[in-house]
Amino acid sequence: MRNSNFGFPRVLPTSSASAEPSPKRRRIGEATDPPPEMREEALERLRGVVRDSAGKHLYTSAIFLADKVAAATGDPGDVYMLAQALFLGRQFRRALHLLNNSRLLRDLRFRFLAAKCLEELKEWHQCLLMLGDAKVDEHGNVLDHDVGSDIYFDKDAEDHEINIKSALCFLRGKAYEALDNRDLARQWYKAAVKADPLCYEAIECLVDNYMLTCEEEVELLSSLQFGEEDGWLSAFYSCLVTKHEKEYLVEAKFKELEQEACSISSSSSGETMKNNIDVLVCKAEYYHQSGEYQKCFKLTSSLLERDPFHLKCTLVHLATAMELGHCNDLYLLACNLVKDYPQKALSWFAVGCYYYCIKKYDQARRYFGKATGLDGAFPPAWIGTGIAYAAQEEGDQAMAAFRTAARLFPGCHLPTLYMGMQYVRMHNFKLAEQFFTQAKSICPSDPLIHNELGVVAYNMKEEYQKAVSYYAKALTFPTKSLSAFAGLAYTYHLMDDFEAAINYYHKALWLKPDDQFCTDMLTYALESICQITARRKPGRGLLTATGGVTC
Repeated sequence: MRNSNFGFPRVLPTSSASAEPSPKRRRIGEATDPPPEMREEALERLRGVVRDSAGKHLYTSAIFLADKVAAATGDPGDVYMLAQALFLGRQFRRALHLLNNSRLLRDLRFRFLAAKCLEELKEWHQCLLMLGDAKVDEHGNVLDHDVGSDIYFDKDAEDHEINIKSALCFLRGKAYEALDNRDLARQWYKAAVKADPLCYEAIECLVDNYMLTCEEEVELLSSLQFGEEDGWLSAFYSCLVTKHEKEYLVEAKFKELEQEACSISSSSSGETMKNNIDVLVCKAEYYHQSGEYQKCFKLTSSLLERDPFHLKCTLVHLATAMELGHCNDLYLLACNLVKDYPQKALSWFAVGCYYYCIKKYDQARRYFGKATGLDGAFPPAWIGTGIAYAAQEEGDQAMAAFRTAARLFPGCHLPTLYMGMQYVRMHNFKLAEQFFTQAKSICPSDPLIHNELGVVAYNMKEEYQKAVSYYAKALTFPTKSLSAFAGLAYTYHLMDDFEAAINYYHKALWLKPDDQFCTDMLTYALESICQITARRKPGRGLLTATGGVTC
C-alpha cells in the first residue's frame, strides 16, 4: 500500500559500488571502510526508520535521519525523502529551499512537493509558476506546452497511486480558487478528475461547491475513463451528482452501486458498500433535497451515532434539523462543533442555524457572517445570511447575499430561486419570472421552481392554464408540496372548475389537515358547487320558497 510509506519513494541501491580494497596488513587501531554491501544495508535500515518515524508522527527524528541519508548518498530519492519529512514537519521554507537547490524540479514529484510548500505558505502566484505553463479548455482537457521536459522517477508506483498529473491539476485548481478565479478553478478540477477518476478531492470540490450545473455534472461523469475494477466508483459518482431526479431512478442508482460493490467486497452481497457511511450520507442528501425531512433526520441521526465527527453528514443533519424546527438538537450540535472545530465555518453556521430556528435573526446573521469570514466558499452560510435578512424584510441586504452566492456557486440554483422570491415579495413579477427561469436552467427538476413559476403566472393574471401547467409540473417530482396542491386548487377555483379545485384542496389537506387557507377555500368551493347544482335543478324556486335545501 502506498500509504505505508507516507509518500516516501522506494529508493533503489546506488549503482556506483566501490571496488574491493586490496588486502593489506593493517596496523592496530587503523580504521577501514566497511564493505559496500554493509554501507547499503545500513542506509536501507535508516530509510526504513525514516518512514516509520513519519508513520509514528516523529517528524523531528524523520528529518534528522533523512538528512544523514541524503548527505551520504545524494540520491534523488533520498533528497525527496528529506524534503517530504520537512514538509510533514511543517518546515515549508526549508523544504522549498532544499527542493529548489536540488536542481531536480523537472521531476514532477519534486515540482509538486515544491508547489505544495508554496500552497501551505499561501503564495498562490508562485505556486502556479512552480506548477508550470499549461492551458486547459472548458471541458477539462489539458494542453501542455512542455510535456517532454517532465520526468517521473518512480514509474513502478504509477499503477497503485493517484496519477501525478491529476494531483498537479488539482493543485492548480486550488490555487485559482484561492485567487478567486473560479472559472479556471472549475476547469482544472475537471482536468484533475479526468486525468484520474480516483482523485476524489476534485469531484468533491466540483459538487460540494456547486461549480457545475446538473447537466454539466452528468456530462463530466460520462466523459470519465474508469478502470475495469472501478465500476463501484462510477456508480458512487453517479449517486453523488443526483439532485432532484425521480425516486425510482435514484433508487436504481443506489441498487447499482450495491451490486458494483461486490468487486471490492469480500461478501458477495455487497454489504460493505451498502452500509458504508459515505454512501448513506449521499442517500441522506437525496432525502433532504426531496423534502423527505423526517426520513433524512432519522438516517443522519443513526449515522452520527456511528461516526459523530463525519462533517458532511453533520451538515445534512443541521440543515434537516433546521427545516424540522428541532431547536434542542441544533443547540447541542452547535455547542459540540464550536468546542471541537472552532476554526471551521461549519461550526459557526450551526450556531446561526440555532438562532434562526428560535427566530433571533440578528444573531443568526452574525454567526452566518462569521462562517463566511472563515470560509468564503461555504455555500450554506451565504444562503443562510440571505434568508436571515429576508426574514426581517431587509430586502436589499438579502439580495446582496444571494447575488454573492450566485456568483460564487454558479451550479447552485437556490440563490437565484431566492432572488426570484424576493422580487415576488416586491410584486415585481416580470423580474421574478426571469430569475425563476434562470434557476430552472440550472436545476430543471426542482419542484419548488415550478411552484414559484405558477405563483408568478397567477399574479401576472395571465392565462390560468399557464399557472396550472407549472403547478402540475411541480407535482410530478418526488416532493409532494402543500403549496403546489393549494396553488393548483386555487387556480382551478378561480377558473370556476370547482370539482378539480375540491379534489386538490382535499389532497393538500391530506398533507396538512389543519391548513386554514385550504379548509376555508374548500368550504367556499363546496358552497359554490352546491349553488350551481341547485340552479340546474327544476323547481328550484318551489324548494327555496318552502324552505327546502337547495342541493
